[in-house]
This record gives sequence, C-alpha cells and structure tokens, in this order.
Amino acid sequence: MSEWQAKRFWKEVTVVETEDGHGIELDGRPVKTPTKAPVAVPSAALAHAIAREWDAVEDVIEPVRMPMTRAANSAIDKVSVQFDEVADMLADYAGSDLLCYRAEGPEELCERQRVEWDPLLDWAEETYGARLRLGQGIMPVAQDDDALNRLRRAAHDQTVFQLTALHDLVTITGSLVLGLAISRGHLGADRAFDLSRLDEDWQIEQWGADDEAVAVAAIKRQQLEQAALLYSMV
Repeated sequence: MSEWQAKRFWKEVTVVETEDGHGIELDGRPVKTPTKAPVAVPSAALAHAIAREWDAVEDVIEPVRMPMTRAANSAIDKVSVQFDEVADMLADYAGSDLLCYRAEGPEELCERQRVEWDPLLDWAEETYGARLRLGQGIMPVAQDDDALNRLRRAAHDQTVFQLTALHDLVTITGSLVLGLAISRGHLGADRAFDLSRLDEDWQIEQWGADDEAVAVAAIKRQQLEQAALLYSMV
C-alpha cells in the first residue's frame, strides 16, 4: 500500500506581516510548522522565498524541493528551543577545525594547504582575536582556551535564524572558521566548499573521481549555497 502524500489544495500564496515578522498564507490560512506553530520569519525576503516554494508546488508537496521552508521549520521548532545547545555544538568545531589539521605529505599537498587555509586562520585572528594552532595527521591539537572562548561567543552571537543557517555552513564544511567566513561575507559558499574539499580534490587528482562521491559532493555544495542564501536573508 502506498504512503499518503499531501497534495496542493490552495490557489493563492501570499506574504503577510505578523506580530512576529512575516508570515505566509495559503488561501488566507497561515503556513505552519510540523509542530503546528505559525511560520513567522524575520525578513520579507525570506518570506517571499518560502512563498515561491509553496507557489511552485504543482501536485504533491515535496519537502526536499522546499529548502527555505524546511529551514524555517527547523529554526522555529528546533533551534529556538535549544539555542544554547546548538550554538555550543557548532562552537565545538573550533576545537577540531578542519583548517587546523594538515597533511604530513606529500609536500605539494602541504603547500596547497598552507596557501589556501592559512589566510582563513589569519582572518579568524583578525576578526575574532582567535588564533588557532596547527597540527599534522590525525592527532588532536590542543587549542588555546581564550581562542576557543572567543569563537564560542561568535557562535552564540547569532539570531535563531542565523544560527539555523550557520549550522549547515559549519557542519557541511567541517569548519567553524569557514562557516563564520561565509556568514560574514568574507567567502562565497562555492569557494568555501572548494576549500573544505581540498584534501578530497587532491585525492581525485591522483586517483580519479568516483561517480557516487561526485554526486554526493554536488548535493552538499547545493546545500551549502542554500544555507548561505538563508543567512544573507536573515
């Protein structure tokens, strides 16, 4: 027996102002989250982006095709009720930030990491006063407590919707520094994704690409771009 699927029942999608920001209505009825909370977002730009997703539904509602709607649901239903926990989880990435773990060889890869990643660590120091230490291989790197605390404050110094976007910016790249750099407009999402895959791309250059891995990477790149777009609208 096939699963029941929600289908389009509305004719008109509108954006309205609410006490909590901007809402989206379907034939005058508010769009709600899975927990039945009204979807209220902080900017008209995001509300219109969500409205376009609902207006684009032709028959069956497919959440995978509605990234801004899903992000708003996550912000309202999940991040808002566990803000500190999410911020702390992202801040913990600084303790094992991708950019701090360098290859032991070959020299060409080591040099590529220095050229591409060192400027981002310099940026983090200039922007947040946080200098992260480097290590080689997989051995843990003991980071300075003051640097970690400064980056932790940066993670906590977000709105609910910003933190929702930052979650994907950090977890997809594996780097708090890269995530913050995107959020501050220092890096574009496409460039940041390439930097996060420096080691993987090196391996591809040596041994060739795997079709399945390439497909997964393409999905992650798109997700990172969507998260960056969300951050820019909130």
